[in-house]
Amino acid sequence: DLRIDLNNRNVFVSGESVKLTKTEFELLMRLVREAGKVVPQAKLLKEIWGSVAQEESHYLRIYINQLRKKIERNPSEPKHILTEVGVGYRIV
Repeated sequence: DLRIDLNNRNVFVSGESVKLTKTEFELLMRLVREAGKVVPQAKLLKEIWGSVAQEESHYLRIYINQLRKKIERNPSEPKHILTEVGVGYRIV
């Protein structure tokens, strides 16, 4: 039910277009490019917010939560964006 077109920056859930902010899309794109693999928090923070944000893991929690609300059927029980506690995030 989730379709992501990285080239055209489009996301669809159950055929419906989902609007993402630039940062939400950047985060989703980085997860998709490493689909199935755990992407470390430090890597995501550095790639999206730069090296000054290395200790700002709350940024990720906020944006992952926003993404889940937009793309998951039940954000409290995610099927697409999974948390690997203490490590990072994975998209499946």
